[in-house]
Amino acid sequence: MTRASYQYETSPRKLQPSYRPKKKPDLRVLEVRKQKNKVSGAEKKKQLKLAIYIVGIFALLLTISYRNSQINEKFNKVQSLKRQISSLQKENEQTKVNIENNLNSNYIEQQAKEKLGMRKLTNKQTVYINLPKKDYVESPSEKVVIEEEEEKGWLEQFFSSLFGN
Repeated sequence: MTRASYQYETSPRKLQPSYRPKKKPDLRVLEVRKQKNKVSGAEKKKQLKLAIYIVGIFALLLTISYRNSQINEKFNKVQSLKRQISSLQKENEQTKVNIENNLNSNYIEQQAKEKLGMRKLTNKQTVYINLPKKDYVESPSEKVVIEEEEEKGWLEQFFSSLFGN
């Protein structure tokens, strides 16, 4: 059993107050504090200059950071455009190769055989036609005459028909 909780004395314990009473401040200490808090005009100017320098440096660093971010964005955009150009150039080269392959007569013959089911002609399928060596161009038999009345205006045609010119 613990005996710490049992009290052998007959006098009651003294209770401590939950708050401490405020002491009256010493006037001399207050005067010294006020003097320390007072800042001279020269010191205020120094503090103002220092604050302006700090704000200026902060603004300068912020501007530099912003410019660097803009440069970085433009650089990334240029890099992506370069990648697009290179992919388009590769695609163009592949298209050129495909066009050259498609123009190759062996390739055309192979595609005709595979896709269209065509075959080469044999000698039995070839038919020859003999044509006489007569000239099939006809010479003009009639001469075309252009009447002057067609070239005249309608008013001139009317007067020429009235007066017989």
